[in-house]
Amino acid sequence: MGLDWIGFGYATLVASGGMIGYAKAGSIPSLAAGLLFGGLAGYGAYQVSQDPKNIWLSLLASGTLAGIMSLRFYNSGKFMPAGLIAGASLLMVGRLGLKMLEKPHKG
Repeated sequence: MGLDWIGFGYATLVASGGMIGYAKAGSIPSLAAGLLFGGLAGYGAYQVSQDPKNIWLSLLASGTLAGIMSLRFYNSGKFMPAGLIAGASLLMVGRLGLKMLEKPHKG
C-alpha cells in the first residue's frame, strides 16, 4: 500500500493557503480554516494510504472546500486564492469519486 501523495499534496496546499492568507492579510479565519481543512485532508490522505477505499474524510473535506471556495470564486472573480483552491478541491472530489468506482484488486 503506497502513500496517497496527491492527497498529502492537496492537504499541504490547503494548509499553506491558510498560512499565506494570514501572513499577507492578517486573516485569522483564513489561518483557522486552512489549518482545519488542511489537517482534515491530511488525515484523510493518511486513511486512504492505509485503505484505498476509506475515502470519506477526504471526500468530506475536499467537497466542502469545493463548494465554499467555488462560491467565493464566483462572487469575487479572483483566481487567487478562491479559484485555485476550488479547482484543486474539484479535482480531488473527481479523483476520490473515481476511487469509489474502482473494482477491488485480487491479490
